[in-house]
Amino acid sequence: MSETVIQHHNPIDSRTVPQKFITIGEIMLRLSPPNYAKIRMASAFEASYGGSEANIALSLANLGVDATFFSVVPDNSLGKSAIRWLRSNDVHCTPMILSTPEQTPTHRLGTYYLETGYGIRASKVIYDRKHSAMAEFDFAGVDLDALLEGYDWLHLSGLTPALSENCAQLILDCLKIAKKKGMTVSFDGNYRAKLWSWEAARDFCTKCLPYVDVLFGIEPYHLYRDDADPSKGDWKDGVPLQPSYEQQDEIFRHFIEKFPNIQCIARHVRYAHSGSENSLKAFMWYQGHTWESRLYTFTILDRVGGGDAFASGFIYAMMRGYKPMDMLNFGVASSVIKHTIHGDANITDDENSIRDLMNMNYDIRR
Repeated sequence: MSETVIQHHNPIDSRTVPQKFITIGEIMLRLSPPNYAKIRMASAFEASYGGSEANIALSLANLGVDATFFSVVPDNSLGKSAIRWLRSNDVHCTPMILSTPEQTPTHRLGTYYLETGYGIRASKVIYDRKHSAMAEFDFAGVDLDALLEGYDWLHLSGLTPALSENCAQLILDCLKIAKKKGMTVSFDGNYRAKLWSWEAARDFCTKCLPYVDVLFGIEPYHLYRDDADPSKGDWKDGVPLQPSYEQQDEIFRHFIEKFPNIQCIARHVRYAHSGSENSLKAFMWYQGHTWESRLYTFTILDRVGGGDAFASGFIYAMMRGYKPMDMLNFGVASSVIKHTIHGDANITDDENSIRDLMNMNYDIRR
């Protein structure tokens, strides 16, 4: 934290002016057996595309935000199909790189298999993304300053740096450039145990925090009680996954004390009653106060991407200058409505549908 960096502008200062959004990450092919079937018994798979950052760009684009996605995909039919899917949802893909076999020797698009849970059976994901084009590409030759020029908001996550050292360096470089440009930066830790270790994730993601304005989630980050002696523990130690208001408020205050550049922290809290029924609410630190959303209980059609939908809904509401409580409830409602949609992303293109859910209005719209 010794590097001198400038302070960002308030993310909602420019709410009267349309903001240009860009995010960077990996897009993957998603293969899932239909009708809640088990993978080991499947004779067919439904194909779609997804990935945390791509999901957020797509959700925002569907709501009318000028959203761009940067990634690397192989120059073959799979890579081109992924780009076509993004463009069909109004996401700008001009900066995306179609790599050659010389640039990415394994020349493959990352893939994941989703076994959708039902009732008491939880969903399961199998990753097949090692040596993907995104992971193998050397970003040293990419002009990142030019890539980020003209954008107001950059969103990144802890998924991309877990892919390779090249990707980790890409994320750090983009954070530093965005900070110098005065962009609003949002970051979601998005820990995946199948990609890297807990300590490696905490070490890297903590390095990102001095550059962040809007933080999603409270892990994986080091929040030591004593930086000089980590053995004294982390302020988050012992805090349950479903904390009380007082517990969450205390953690938020420790984050802000250590990283005063962070203007807003938002995290959703899930209560899994079964594989098919969950409840969601969220907490937010904003303007010196901790806010708690409504609690929504719902039946699940497709859970994957629920956290991305929360982040995209929250970003949208912040961009549009919603009041703080409405920002938080709109984010949760966006996540809830995503659970009723097949695929990785919230493709809702009607803000009022989310606002109706936010206000718990379930009447048919005629």
